[in-house]
Amino acid sequence: MSNILCIETATTNCSVALSIYGEQSVLQEDNDVKYSHAERLHPYIEKVLSEANIEKNELTAIAISKGPGSYTGLRIGVSAAKGLCYALGIPLISISTLESLSYKVSCNEGEYIIPMLDARRMEVYSAVFDANHHQVRATEAQILEENSFIDYLEKGKVYFVGNGVSKFEEICKHPNAVFVKNTLPSAAEMTKLAEAKNKLSDYEDVAYFEPYYLKDFIAGIPKKK
Repeated sequence: MSNILCIETATTNCSVALSIYGEQSVLQEDNDVKYSHAERLHPYIEKVLSEANIEKNELTAIAISKGPGSYTGLRIGVSAAKGLCYALGIPLISISTLESLSYKVSCNEGEYIIPMLDARRMEVYSAVFDANHHQVRATEAQILEENSFIDYLEKGKVYFVGNGVSKFEEICKHPNAVFVKNTLPSAAEMTKLAEAKNKLSDYEDVAYFEPYYLKDFIAGIPKKK
């Protein structure tokens, strides 16, 4: 039996799923911005395991969304995942946040999927995937401009998905651009990817694994009370 706990905390969506042989068994998530992942993550883990009637010692591995994304969210998720791996003596699997987000969209051959996550101002974290969800352009932190992604848009429909979409929609008027709004990364899309890595024993070194921040953390200025 392959029981993999999947954790996604790269954005405001605190998401936990249990993968049994690559199929989602239970999903618990909430993207309300009025709470922190530190408040919800561990209760969600307990709830998912309880609903699936699975004990922690029956888990095969822990899968974590590795980024890019929110510095704080990624740090909380990775810390929880590594803690469980240490305590249970099980392997850690990392899943690209943008790759799993790309699975929110299905498209035809010759079309592209571009997941993009909000960074700062007009900047996003993005990557480009083909219709088979194979990555065809590396992950980048980029400043959006009117002609961003023009090489892909000129070839056919391009589906933009993630919480950075609204920024690009304001400046991109290309007829081949399709904007999939109100969509965040979820542990639901991690299940099959985690199972595939588990079959290959594609694990991370728990001691040395760090989230894929892509950019250095920049602390914000505290708000005045």
